[in-house]
Amino acid sequence: MTLAAQERPVVAVVGELPRVQEMRRQLVKLYTVVDVPVQGTPVFPPVGTAYKDDGEAHRIWRALHLIAPDAVVMLGDYPGLVEALRGKAPVTRGAPFDKPKKSFLRLTMEERLARTPRQVLTQLGEVYGRELKDVVYIPAFAVMGQLALGNKDLVDKLVAPFLDGRQDSLAKATGSHGSGHLLFAALGKKDRVKAAAAIIAPLHNEMSDSVFMACPILGAAGESEKAIEHLRFMEKLCLRRDGIYRHSPLDEAAWGRGNAFALLGQALLLETMAQPDERVLGSFRALAAALLSRQDEEGMWHQVIDKPESYAEFSATAMIAASYKKAIRAGWLPAATYQPAVDKAWRAVLMRTGTDGTVMDVCESTGKQTSLQAYLDRVAVWGKDPRGGAMAMLFAGEMMKP
Repeated sequence: MTLAAQERPVVAVVGELPRVQEMRRQLVKLYTVVDVPVQGTPVFPPVGTAYKDDGEAHRIWRALHLIAPDAVVMLGDYPGLVEALRGKAPVTRGAPFDKPKKSFLRLTMEERLARTPRQVLTQLGEVYGRELKDVVYIPAFAVMGQLALGNKDLVDKLVAPFLDGRQDSLAKATGSHGSGHLLFAALGKKDRVKAAAAIIAPLHNEMSDSVFMACPILGAAGESEKAIEHLRFMEKLCLRRDGIYRHSPLDEAAWGRGNAFALLGQALLLETMAQPDERVLGSFRALAAALLSRQDEEGMWHQVIDKPESYAEFSATAMIAASYKKAIRAGWLPAATYQPAVDKAWRAVLMRTGTDGTVMDVCESTGKQTSLQAYLDRVAVWGKDPRGGAMAMLFAGEMMKP
């Protein structure tokens, strides 16, 4: 469900499916109508965590913010909905009034969609990448976003304690420190890169994340053969026969960000090579193709890649699309096939990224789980989220480049 790019008013019809379809027939000649079918009697605004708690209410509430209707037709008694939408979009119980004005929701969405990648990166940079307490991937990639904006003085200030000996960048090292130290690769600090590469491979914890956590830093340290060896090790552990990654050997679930980690890790590894190694390039292309068919119509990849009923997940979408963009630019993937996927993903990310740095539907931090249901139940964050913000900065930075 997306904002209609046309002048006709957008009307969201909320109710049980048969009644929604009947109302659509009445309204479709005058309005752009978007169906919002409802099961049960959800209460608004939603409570608890999405989408495990009160999932139907969370689904409808977030859908309405993405549809950004000029008016909402409510075909049932849904406690709290009228009040929750007050000031955002008018709610009626029948056909809407003639020619409703553009709602606050629609004006907000139009503002989001009109932004350039630099504007998005600048807005995100006001919130993320402004501190570096530990050199792990989330804050480090946000700081690299500041580099893309040209904020070198800020970056130098943030990394100084780790370069002058006041702080040890590898104290209590985890896998995330490996990808975090790509910040030092971007700054040309080879000693920190080599130090991270020397310890990273054993920290895989059997998770597909390690393709991202270990392979690029090994490549940046000039250890391409070790990086390829690690990639093959992770493929044996986690690559499924259908070409996508299980998150770990504990369960077959193809976690969304776990697959994004694998694709982005290979893209970043390829970037460290003077000439792309065919062994990595073949693996990258195979995974890129396997993921392409799993992108939904709105441009999103989902919390569990091959379960379209799982929620559309923000960080995986940003990471996969950023990987495609890198690959198109480098000539590793054909633009004719993959650029449309990038463009759809960019629009979807724009819709879910507020001008204040809020992001919608970022899966919380996730270790290896023991069941599909455990992945389906992971919290979908809507708010200011450093993980989602950092990956949106990565994507925006890639979209800025020619």
